[in-house]
Amino acid sequence: MKQKLTTLLFTLLALCLTLQAQAQTEGIQFEKEGTLFKDAVAKAKQTGKMVFLDCYTSWCGPCKMMANTVFPQEKVGAYMNPRFVSIKINMEQGEGVELAKKLQISAYPTFVFFNGDGQEVGRFLGGCQADEFIKNVEKASTDNTSAEMDKRFADGERDEAFLKQYLQTLSSAYKRDQCNAVAEILLDGKAETFASDKELAQIFMLHINNPFCPAFVHTAKHPEALIAQVSETPVRMKLRNVWMSYPRQLVTEDAAGNVSFDETSMKKWLALMEECQVDNREALRLDALFLYTEKKADWKAYAGHLQELSTKLDPTDLELCRRCTPIAKECKDEAIRKETAGILQQRLDELKSGKRQPQTRQGNMTLSGNMGKAMEMLIANLTTGEMPGTK
Repeated sequence: MKQKLTTLLFTLLALCLTLQAQAQTEGIQFEKEGTLFKDAVAKAKQTGKMVFLDCYTSWCGPCKMMANTVFPQEKVGAYMNPRFVSIKINMEQGEGVELAKKLQISAYPTFVFFNGDGQEVGRFLGGCQADEFIKNVEKASTDNTSAEMDKRFADGERDEAFLKQYLQTLSSAYKRDQCNAVAEILLDGKAETFASDKELAQIFMLHINNPFCPAFVHTAKHPEALIAQVSETPVRMKLRNVWMSYPRQLVTEDAAGNVSFDETSMKKWLALMEECQVDNREALRLDALFLYTEKKADWKAYAGHLQELSTKLDPTDLELCRRCTPIAKECKDEAIRKETAGILQQRLDELKSGKRQPQTRQGNMTLSGNMGKAMEMLIANLTTGEMPGTK
């Protein structure tokens, strides 16, 4: 009996040591998948910890690197677990869609830290190795500069020196929308004169993303002064990028996956582009509609926009392939797939007959791929569901 008890004691001791070793080698202990952000905040408040939020997407390479090689490390877990309630949220699914908008997350991975009341304390971006990660966490979770400046701004402080300092802080955190808001205040009343000030011109170039900003509207109509300060190519690219990026604000998706489109803002945007004589406004209008109908998976409407693109705007080979790809990947309607294959086949026939010349450039880019081959592969997929050479 004594021997049996001794054996049992050693067995239990070995089990305890094994469990202890496993606990010691654990990395970050994230909350189970599907945990809501508010629940993580509540748990942090109850346990006297902070919240660590890993903002990631499924396609982000550095996000996967962090999840696979950094977060599981023992020293990372030893630092994080006693201090944080940790939660991972995909910013393109469920609750993450609204959180990304609320927190102004525009680059991945972004790591955000909150106190027990759910107030942001700090953040940093990008993949890194374990030691650097721990160092960045320590700084971001204790540096309250951003939170303090947020409060000062919310309380109405508008001193120019403060706004410029605040803008630098926001920029380092990639808070794009808030950067624009602060930049607009700094440029308020200076739409016709800011270009002569080197610092204000730089603020415009770096942070204005609202096409309705008076400084942007004036520059779109009269770019000469800013071109003289900055040079022509960057100014032309800036104007183009602001016009092109605006459609992303027209399409929204809630946590339940419901997609909506702001038609009122769309009309105002189109009217403004006409007022500013934007030469590619029809293509930009279709960009917005493509974005909406693809996100909504309304393939009938999407195919209608594709037909309009191919017949009225004469898209490049690359653009045509890009617009046809979502139908090849996602649409199950055979009639729509066949119609799309027909659009590609017509372009391919024109290339083969010499009616069109193969395109080797797209804007400032040199195309290295064979677009004719790409069209053939898309046509095969649209008509048979197979890619050439896959059997």
